[in-house]
Amino acid sequence: MATKRYTFRLYSTKTQENKLLEARRYHAYLYNACIAHRNFEWKANKKTVTYLEQQNCLPAFKKDWVDFAYLHSQALQATVKRVDLAYNSFFQGLRGKPKFKLVRNYSGWTYPALSGWKVNSDGLHGTVTLNDLGITLRMRGQAKSWGVPTTLTIVYKPSQKQWFASFTVDVPTAETKSGAHSGLRYESIVAFDLGTETALTLYDGERFEELSNPRFTQKSETLVKQASKALRRKRAPNRTKKVKASRRWKKNRKLVSQLQRKVSNQRKDWQHKVTSEIASRYDIGVTEQLNTKAMTRKAKKGSKCKKQKAGLNKSILSVGFGAINTMIAYKIEQKGGVTLMLPTKKIKPSQRCPHCGAVHKEWAELSNRHHVCTDCGFEVPRDRGSVMVMYNVALNQQPGLGTSLVDCRCPSSTDSTKKRKHTGSMKQLGQMKRQKSCSLVDGNPVRLATG
Repeated sequence: MATKRYTFRLYSTKTQENKLLEARRYHAYLYNACIAHRNFEWKANKKTVTYLEQQNCLPAFKKDWVDFAYLHSQALQATVKRVDLAYNSFFQGLRGKPKFKLVRNYSGWTYPALSGWKVNSDGLHGTVTLNDLGITLRMRGQAKSWGVPTTLTIVYKPSQKQWFASFTVDVPTAETKSGAHSGLRYESIVAFDLGTETALTLYDGERFEELSNPRFTQKSETLVKQASKALRRKRAPNRTKKVKASRRWKKNRKLVSQLQRKVSNQRKDWQHKVTSEIASRYDIGVTEQLNTKAMTRKAKKGSKCKKQKAGLNKSILSVGFGAINTMIAYKIEQKGGVTLMLPTKKIKPSQRCPHCGAVHKEWAELSNRHHVCTDCGFEVPRDRGSVMVMYNVALNQQPGLGTSLVDCRCPSSTDSTKKRKHTGSMKQLGQMKRQKSCSLVDGNPVRLATG
């Protein structure tokens, strides 16, 4: 079984929307209360409050604050768990210290079990019922494959003033068509390289296919700049000076959000169409591991190429390298295929000659778009040479040291040896007793009161 996430648009009446906004406000209050509790205990007693301690306080909390009594208990636990996950990420150095959230910026809440809601859908539109709020909402959307829904997250986007239902669904997985790397089907394998001028370059052993960069960001950049300039001329809100935003500022702010959302939707639609077509034609995809976050960092202080680096970052983000790789991987895997991620530092596809395997460091310059090997005289455009190298590596036909799959130790989308980080999900915590925890002493389980 594989876990998929599908999001549907919700449509509500005025009465239903008021109930949704009220529940969202109460969950935001609980989130801030948990943060305040942790801050107080640390400042007063130097004590770190755990998730189980705050969860055990919920029954008494609901008695004292009767406004929270009708909300589903497991949904409140999920909000408390959200605070715990935020602090765990802070302790691991992955993010900053959690802060209080304004109600208007709070995204929503989660139902971690089926007891709090019921969905009536087969993957195409339908309705969802929230038991604690006593409302049934119409939803619109389509899922490629539907299974058993497990969790539900209600999401509100203030800029759009729209509600969404995000489901996690257990979907049966297809059997892998190639159990090992040595059993690859040569006629159904494709290597693809991502770029800025040419968004995708494909090679299946016989022919090349190149897709140009749609540049959605650059095409709408002028309109966004004009709307942003008009926004700056309006009276903006200032809480310190107790200045409220003008009506025209709110109107222009909505316009800027609409333009930016349109660009995002255009990019996402293009990505889904392209990746779905590739996944429908091929069973095995081969690409290189890309660190998009590092590739799109700002230029260093004192650099003379800040404008060039900013333009390169904009082109990379306009294509969406990380999103395309993820989409192709899960869509091929969903049909039972495999995606190989080749390590860039070992293979060096942009610097290696696909004919003789020689590595040319001067080819690393992005301005060098046509490569001519000085060892064998082979000529090839930069992007085409990269996909040829990756294709040859996948078939163990690439000359050069360290280019075999065994030497690369490249991960695939179906590796069962991948280590997953413990995130402390609700399902994992559900295995623990509410008032007791289990410990091991000399290999034997011992129950310890948590106090």
